[in-house]
Amino acid sequence: MSGTDPVALTADLVRCPSVTPADEGALDVLHTLLTAAGFDCTRVDRGGICNLYARWGAKGHARTFGFNGHTDVVPVGDEAAWTVPPFGAEIKDGVLYGRGATDMKSGVAAFAAAAVDFVRDTPPDGAIVLAITGDEEGDAVDGTTALLDHMANTGEQLDVCLVGEPTCPDRMGEMIKIGRRGSMSAWIKVIGKQGHAAYPHRALNPLPAMMRLMDRLARHELDQGTAHFDSSTLAVVTVDTGNAATNVIPAECSSAVNIRFNDTHSGASLCTWIKEELARIEAEFGVQTDVRIKISGESFVTPPGALSDLVASAVKAETGLTPELSTTGGTSDARFIKSHCPVVEFGLVGRSMHQVDEHVEVAHIRQLKAIYTRILQSYFAQ
Repeated sequence: MSGTDPVALTADLVRCPSVTPADEGALDVLHTLLTAAGFDCTRVDRGGICNLYARWGAKGHARTFGFNGHTDVVPVGDEAAWTVPPFGAEIKDGVLYGRGATDMKSGVAAFAAAAVDFVRDTPPDGAIVLAITGDEEGDAVDGTTALLDHMANTGEQLDVCLVGEPTCPDRMGEMIKIGRRGSMSAWIKVIGKQGHAAYPHRALNPLPAMMRLMDRLARHELDQGTAHFDSSTLAVVTVDTGNAATNVIPAECSSAVNIRFNDTHSGASLCTWIKEELARIEAEFGVQTDVRIKISGESFVTPPGALSDLVASAVKAETGLTPELSTTGGTSDARFIKSHCPVVEFGLVGRSMHQVDEHVEVAHIRQLKAIYTRILQSYFAQ
């Protein structure tokens, strides 16, 4: 493929050890490339997070296509377990290795390369925006939300947006995300009274109450799925007393649960349900409870239509596959963009993301650029 090489650009980005929230020069690489191609680039840094907003075309244009992605990556983990340097961007047998190779520096490289070549070869009657953050893998407080705040403050508007996250489970082109389940976590504490294990009647053991509570939460059927979503799930992720003594009944027990929920529920409705279950446990066992809840995002869906059809057509043309329209998986920054404009996600096969020896097929990076190019051509041909 002629023009801007997305593989070389991916390698340049992988060599930047941008473990969230550090940037380590990743956005500078993109800033240099995009500025040279005629994009108006603005750093939108906030709260110690680096973000880049790049626009080609006049502000307020009738048609503006947006791409969103991130250059921050998760930690390496046990570096000794890697068979290649995690930030070396080594290519072996047609595979590029490194942290962020899949999630999602290759996606950012593919849409940046596609956008640069598209505006050079066929300048569109419209505008293209690249909104790239360094805070997707972290708390996501000062990343894409900061870019959206910048747009609101400066009168910028996207008509549609494509997030370049890895979306394909096993084969390139098999899945587009048109929405995501909501996500929330609850940290729960059950408080009793410490005592000697030989005299349990003189103590108030919080563990039976906690075990009953966790069993009820885990067994409860939240729903049976909806038109666009699988069933909601609740996972118990930890239960702990911090008690190493076998002859002591602990005073407290803590736990945490994570809920991935569909559009049957809201974060508020699930908060109410959890608090009702805590009150029930208090009444049954005589313990006290406390809970802290964080809602990371509500469920959302972009109904199948013009945008998903456009992306699916480009995917099929380049891969031969008709992609499934899905809402599976974890959260993404699309949960913020959905309130701004219609948004879908399409990207690479994500099997190795966050793993040791994370990697991506070089051919898939080039194929992804071709898909993004075809999407731009079709969008601006309308």
